[in-house]
Amino acid sequence: MSITITEESPVGSDLRLLFERHTADMHADTPPESIHMMDASELAIPAVRFFVMRDVGMPVGMGAFKRIDDAHAEIKSMHVLAEMRGRGLSRRMLTHLIDEARAAGFRRLSLETGVQPTFVAARALYAKAGFTECPPFEGYWDDPNSVFMTRQL
Repeated sequence: MSITITEESPVGSDLRLLFERHTADMHADTPPESIHMMDASELAIPAVRFFVMRDVGMPVGMGAFKRIDDAHAEIKSMHVLAEMRGRGLSRRMLTHLIDEARAAGFRRLSLETGVQPTFVAARALYAKAGFTECPPFEGYWDDPNSVFMTRQL
């Protein structure tokens, strides 16, 4: 396994499967009004840094963070293909996002995830990485289908 993580454009032609799977997961058991994902074109803005994880060139994961203000960013669109899970790749992507956000000068990193069973592993991963639950932040509301988490960098 030769894994790389590089900053890329989210509208890359070979990223379709990642976005299709991510979208399907988000819609699997979350009410539409509680889905806060950004599609590829929404991620292709200056406020977002988007990263692709590749295994021998094949895209197997993605993750991004979006600037909220000079000190605070939000993790967006983190996803690893299901057939690649169980190898520590989600943790590797999360560590990369944390490191990149810190290097960019952010002092706080937050995220929104779901309460549904689909998101149990993600919530555990974030908690293990030092994220704790917090109130809704920048543009979110108290949604019973969302869990908000944050950590200092």
